[in-house]
Amino acid sequence: MPTAFFRALAAGSCIGTEHEYSINDKSQRALAISDQIIERIAGWLDHEVAFGGILVSKELQKHAIELIPHRPGGLGFLEENLYQGLCQLYHATNHEYAFMGLGMHPLLRLDETACWDHDEQEYYQTYDRLFNIRQHGWLNIQALQINIPYRGKRDLVAMFNKIRALMPYLVAVSASSPLVEGKATSYMDNRLVYYRENQAAIPEICHGILPEKLESADEYVKINRQIYTQLKKQGADILCREWVNSRGVIVRFSRSCLEVKAIDEQECLHSDMAFSAFLLALLRSDLVLEEDEESLLSLLEEAMRRGVACLRPELERLLGQAEKSATAEERGYLPLVAERIEQGSLAELMVEKLQETGAGEEKIKDLMRQMQWCLKENRPYSVGMESCS
Repeated sequence: MPTAFFRALAAGSCIGTEHEYSINDKSQRALAISDQIIERIAGWLDHEVAFGGILVSKELQKHAIELIPHRPGGLGFLEENLYQGLCQLYHATNHEYAFMGLGMHPLLRLDETACWDHDEQEYYQTYDRLFNIRQHGWLNIQALQINIPYRGKRDLVAMFNKIRALMPYLVAVSASSPLVEGKATSYMDNRLVYYRENQAAIPEICHGILPEKLESADEYVKINRQIYTQLKKQGADILCREWVNSRGVIVRFSRSCLEVKAIDEQECLHSDMAFSAFLLALLRSDLVLEEDEESLLSLLEEAMRRGVACLRPELERLLGQAEKSATAEERGYLPLVAERIEQGSLAELMVEKLQETGAGEEKIKDLMRQMQWCLKENRPYSVGMESCS
């Protein structure tokens, strides 16, 4: 993301978001053509281009593309700016492709996609040498990333620890990846199941998704230095950057922000902003939360496995706190969060729908068409929604 973006992010009471979508044909087959789309809309090939008032960027996996707002801002601005850019993307590609959110592509098999094979190859080659990137945890994950500015080291530590304690609840309510290669698993959030294992050869990098509680910003610097020491032992000095840390929330000192990475991409931009509003309102509250690492890891495991079903009373309490501390704009987004807490995460709704209709490939494709329609129309998925194509 451009440096100017993050200067603006740090300067005001605004946030930045990043949104990852798969590229599909009308038969729901993933298309590894992000480079072709970027070249088509920009007139040249680059890893990131300005287009339609937003930024369009590549991802590691060529069947996915990332949309970034033109500048940081409030939730309403981000939603409008990104949706206008998305509409321009549909128009520029003559509506030939079906873009889709969700934490993972429900049908993708690894031989159906490819890695970005243009610039930045040295990073990907090093990752591949260390970890083998031909895995779902690399080639089939899509996250909503939320960049939240901090003001000083004390603010950094307080926000970081609160996000850490909220992580199981955020994961539970936002889970949207219940299917892997066309099959339901025992987890609602398979993206994180694969993500937490994708760098298992150096477990310090991910730390089981849940970060350590911080007493100071210097502690975080020491954690990163420990990761760099392990990388250097493997001749991977090129990866010794702050972004290599893969916990569910990381510090981006160069951007003066915290980057939340634990949330699955949702079905539409409005849903993304609703979960952003939920998090921002909770950060402003005076909640007292569990901090013990073993307890939080247990809660996180249950959240990944069962979604809202295992934490509904706690989520209802958090929603009440969020409603008290939310700004007027944030409050307008919280009804969707309330609906998901009542009815289940998107993953739970997807599983419920497939249990009603059957979980065969054609039924999964019907459900994918609904999710693609939700993104295109910017309308959240809801119980009883009719099939849209």
